[in-house]
Amino acid sequence: MPALPGKSGSCWTATARPTEYPALEGSIHAETVVVGAGIVGLTTALRLCEEGREVVVLEGLRVGGQVTGRSTAKVTTQHALIYRHLIDTLGFHLAQNYADANRAGARQVREWSLAFDIACDLEEKPAYTYTQNPARRGEIEAEADAARRLGLEADVLDRAPLPFDTAGALLFPDQAQFNPAMYLTGLAEAVIGHGGRIFEQSRVRHIGEASRWRAVTDHGTVHAEHVVVATNMTIKSPVGMANRTQPRSHVAMAFRVDDPLAVDGMFIGIDDPTRSIRMGRDAEGPLLVALGPKFNTGQDGNVAKRFVELDNWARADLPVGEAVWRWCNEDYDTPDRVPYAGTPDLEKAPGFHIATGFNAWGISNGTAAGMMIADLICGRSSPWQKLYDPARPYPEDFHRNGDSQSIVASAEDIVPGEGGVIVRGEKKIAAWRDESGELHAVSATCTHKGCTVTWNNAERTWDCPCHGSIFAADGSVIHGPARKPLQPADL
Repeated sequence: MPALPGKSGSCWTATARPTEYPALEGSIHAETVVVGAGIVGLTTALRLCEEGREVVVLEGLRVGGQVTGRSTAKVTTQHALIYRHLIDTLGFHLAQNYADANRAGARQVREWSLAFDIACDLEEKPAYTYTQNPARRGEIEAEADAARRLGLEADVLDRAPLPFDTAGALLFPDQAQFNPAMYLTGLAEAVIGHGGRIFEQSRVRHIGEASRWRAVTDHGTVHAEHVVVATNMTIKSPVGMANRTQPRSHVAMAFRVDDPLAVDGMFIGIDDPTRSIRMGRDAEGPLLVALGPKFNTGQDGNVAKRFVELDNWARADLPVGEAVWRWCNEDYDTPDRVPYAGTPDLEKAPGFHIATGFNAWGISNGTAAGMMIADLICGRSSPWQKLYDPARPYPEDFHRNGDSQSIVASAEDIVPGEGGVIVRGEKKIAAWRDESGELHAVSATCTHKGCTVTWNNAERTWDCPCHGSIFAADGSVIHGPARKPLQPADL
């Protein structure tokens, strides 16, 4: 594989101040234990802390370093072409709920950023959905009409303010963007300031129920009346989420630019391949951030090629300089494009709450979901419960498992810097060779449901093509639904 441009890592997490919360040790009690310190988990925790509730947050790695900290971080109610679709498929009432929930989520982000003086590069920006195909202008106009019917401000433009030709654009004014990792670091500090407790490097291996819920890590246990599983894909749920969703990934790159207004606004295209664009910054100055189209996690055997394609497109169409950062991120799609959040089974599992399936729009939706879950824990109903209902019907053929894309005949086929899966009878070994030529091996069997993983040649991770678990090269869990690492293996 040729050397890829840019440094591996998210420009947002690279800029955020490192966190150093302790790991959980021993047995403690709280009213609510929140599993996952992303935007859903910390929103839920802070809302509860503001109510005077006792909260413990458990994070498997570090605050803000996972899915939220690797997102595009658009604080917006504009989610490409969503509102016409929701009105047509779910009806006007639920479409109104979606607009209201995301408007409330976006507003909460702004309010907390100001109230807690969170330095997260929050700035107002217009959001644009654009097309380069004149035949699709009607879709832009229909979306604007649907959004206005739901009380959102929306305008149709003849073209988007981009340095390449477009055939029409939908404008939502007065939206915002920010650095999500810095925002989560600030939320975590606010949780602590309100009496909450946060433990990092405390991956939950087991969630069980006795007289209370128990969240068990390698070195400790939290006992609580309520548990909130906010781990991208749920690591446990009384109603299975894995087959109600489809894991999807995309690649992102950040390029150095001289002009902090090289593009002014947040942009997403509706044509294939989909592109998303916004400005940002790191410690060295302004950046232009561009995203490529989605692909099913673990079902692409050459993710590095996607970075090359994105780099070539950006250099052809945008005023960019050096590629500075590159990263992959993952989310989960749902059949109706609405997240699952709330209490999956109130009778069989009272006090158990989840959130997943954000369809790449997790900043406003995730904040709204956290707000709603906090309300439920406090005994209040929410107008968004039916919208986000995690037990609602779904088409059983929506989820599609995949096969490993990394099968090789032998270890001799694995060159330095690459990985492959070697099949020996019923045994499958995930092997990769470091730059010095030394070979490292773990089991290729995902510890969630037993699927065979794929080597991500850009991120140097093992990605599950069935339910989206991602493991580091050494087999340790980056995020689930898997809770246990890939097992050691001998070649």
